[in-house]
Amino acid sequence: MATIVSVHSFRGGTGKSNTTANLAAVFATQGRRVGVIDTDIQSPGIHVLFGLAGEDVEASLNDFLWHGRPIGEVAQDVSVAHGIAPPGRIHLIPSSMKPGEIARVLREGYDAQRLTEGFRQLVDELALDVLLIDTHPGLNEETLLSLVISDALLIVMRPDRQDYEGTGITARVAQELQVPKIQIVVNKTPEGFDPAAVAKRVEDAYGCTVAAVLPHSDDLMRLASEGIFALRHPQHELTDLYRTVAASLISAPL
Repeated sequence: MATIVSVHSFRGGTGKSNTTANLAAVFATQGRRVGVIDTDIQSPGIHVLFGLAGEDVEASLNDFLWHGRPIGEVAQDVSVAHGIAPPGRIHLIPSSMKPGEIARVLREGYDAQRLTEGFRQLVDELALDVLLIDTHPGLNEETLLSLVISDALLIVMRPDRQDYEGTGITARVAQELQVPKIQIVVNKTPEGFDPAAVAKRVEDAYGCTVAAVLPHSDDLMRLASEGIFALRHPQHELTDLYRTVAASLISAPL
């Protein structure tokens, strides 16, 4: 039985896509079959973390949504390129970087119901253990539909006033939609902040578990999105925190 996890933030710049990619790597190195879908169709980018340039994206989520291509055909197995050994796999479903495709999204939108149907199809076709949905920031129709079918929601926020307010809105909506598990990652926490105090403040404010408080990392910044941190630095303390988050989302052993 696959676990579907929506990874969301109320606004951009929180490190949501980086968190998604690193969780995918952690799950795959543990032997799980993982799907990653970039549903931020207006401003896609997670493919870069997996080593794909925009021109390398030959098939995308857009082809499924608009052109009738089966969703299993647009999934790219990026496991070998990142040293993931069987049985672990990472299947990436990127969104198109073509300006015309992005303009079409902005102009016409798309069938969000078809998107959520595609999630289930992908889980079945690829026999996934985990499906990670990298959502568009903010709340819109496709995000709400993603939450409805998700087993867990991971909200990524930064410890600043704008994120505190936006995260509260997201958490309340998810609670009203009865998402089974709602957790928060506080990301890019400046040096000098007490992680325990930050976690308590967030949990008291929203009534949601804080899976981890991730520090600002110069090592992560130096990587500059050229690869997945957890694979480049498997012994790093930040990677250990990604493992903690992954364990909090998946309770069932392999």
